[in-house]
Amino acid sequence: MKRIEIALPASLDNLKLVERPIRRPGAGELLVKVQANSLNFHDALVVRGILTSAAGRVPLSDGAGEVVETGADVSEFKAGDRVTGTFFANWAEGPATLERIAQMRGEHVDGFASEYVTLPANQFTHTPASLTDTQAATLPCAALTAWRALRVAGPVQPGETVLVKGSGGVSIFALQFARLLGAQVIVLTSSAKKAEKLRHLGASHVINYREVPAWDNLVRQLSNGVGVDHVVDVVGGDLTQTLKAMRVNAHLSLIGGLSRQPIQFPTFAAVTGNIRMSAITVGSREHQVEMMRIIEQTQLQPVLDRHFELPALGDAFRYMETQLHFGKIVITR
Repeated sequence: MKRIEIALPASLDNLKLVERPIRRPGAGELLVKVQANSLNFHDALVVRGILTSAAGRVPLSDGAGEVVETGADVSEFKAGDRVTGTFFANWAEGPATLERIAQMRGEHVDGFASEYVTLPANQFTHTPASLTDTQAATLPCAALTAWRALRVAGPVQPGETVLVKGSGGVSIFALQFARLLGAQVIVLTSSAKKAEKLRHLGASHVINYREVPAWDNLVRQLSNGVGVDHVVDVVGGDLTQTLKAMRVNAHLSLIGGLSRQPIQFPTFAAVTGNIRMSAITVGSREHQVEMMRIIEQTQLQPVLDRHFELPALGDAFRYMETQLHFGKIVITR
């Protein structure tokens, strides 16, 4: 089988397409033919060497495909089942612990940039029948992060208002899930072209933060003058305006930190506002099972951008860095 491995020093030029044998599944394992992957910011940090990885590591946290063979003692899946991998190798259920979040797929353990993978069955969930493998491959990292922020940590209630910052993968899923949960959504972006697409997905209001530098005031006006109930923040850095845009006792989900700047905010404003903050790192298999069930029930459709093939993984990341995409960049077989 063919797969991508990272050669050191990690860089897009050191993503090597290699041939490796397929390992048959042992007890409790599945052999899965991977049909699709999607790219995430976390993956980009790994393949660029910003996050440390081992020589020969297989990148990409997201993957979906079909079970080819099951090992002994596997009862939840059978050959022919469509499955989607999980982001964490050890976080099946319960709250996050050091042990449960220690192994991120594609960084600390091998990921899904491979034609086949052989992994424990409890590192997969059933793929919703309403989705293709390509659509399902967008879910384990970006979608589950947004889901946990809004459904688990929030949780968002019908009629509330959610502020979403940006238009990347997590942000688009946050918009879709917030609408699904009955909330009004305000989105910040710097792209007029993307603003129209965000409105089409259901955003009640889209604010271009370059054209409206004092966007916190406008957000408060658009949320009955009291501020939003929830914020999904993928940017990080200075959160002064974010706190000003929030009502008393609102919830702030801190995700990713795309700005790569230290989190800063006025402590007094956070305390007097009784702001609740949750730092979100994707979610558990249990969270993913629930998310998959709701996606199938509601027929939610992930937003896809460009498709690449596995040998062109480096080109896919280069395209990702242009920030021209809207929706998930996917790798198909």
